[in-house]
Amino acid sequence: MVQTANQATVQATESKGSYLFIVIRLCVLLILLCGILYPLVSTGIAQLLMPDRANGSLVKNSSGIVIGSELIGQSFKDQKYFHGRVSSIDYNAAASGSNNYGPSNPALIDRIKQSIEDWKSNNPAVPIDQVPVDLLTNSASGLDPDISPASAFVQVPRISALTGISEEQLKQLVKEHTTGRSLGLFGEERVHVLQLNLALDVLMQRGK
Repeated sequence: MVQTANQATVQATESKGSYLFIVIRLCVLLILLCGILYPLVSTGIAQLLMPDRANGSLVKNSSGIVIGSELIGQSFKDQKYFHGRVSSIDYNAAASGSNNYGPSNPALIDRIKQSIEDWKSNNPAVPIDQVPVDLLTNSASGLDPDISPASAFVQVPRISALTGISEEQLKQLVKEHTTGRSLGLFGEERVHVLQLNLALDVLMQRGK
């Protein structure tokens, strides 16, 4: 009986050691496959097929310097540039989101009132009732890089007065940078604010 018990103990110990070895091999295999091989393959395919998107859809200026991304909006304070949507997070990509205030929330009402006053002060030629709603409201992410064409057109009088560029030229610039619906069906027409302002910089340089 003692010998049998000892044999059983030895077999159990050997069995545990065998299972442990299997677990270790499986862990190593999964680390190699999922932690090294798969990321390398997927990254390589992305770099081969869509390098711009894989690297963050970066936007460069005429000097080749990265100044932003096609996916993330920026805050333009200078009144001679086109402005994007309101962002409660100041376009901080590390904190994507919005306050999700309800329409009766006092904080939202106060913020919109301030936006209206700012518009009246900076755009005296355009009545507030002509301002599209997307210029006064926050997007769900707070990172929206686009505005509607209408939101770009209503800013033309201000920019024309400050830059000396004719309204006709600015309107044509907006049209040239208007992107249609995806596949002609999905979404709405939109204007990428950063790309539009880069083109505006070119116009201003020509005028000097």
